[in-house]
Amino acid sequence: MDPKLLDILVCPLCKGPLIYKKDKQELICKPDRLAYPIKDGIPIMLEDEARQLSPEEKVE
Repeated sequence: MDPKLLDILVCPLCKGPLIYKKDKQELICKPDRLAYPIKDGIPIMLEDEARQLSPEEKVE
């Protein structure tokens, strides 16, 4: 994932910062508790494609 791209990407819902989880290939929005997938190096920034984080999942 290009670091420059990570600097400009924000959550499409709340416009907040995202956390890159390299091991899961996801971008996490802490306030909305959503995980946006990264497929073939391309972040899929659509609410319909994001998965809701379970209450047990910690976001750091």
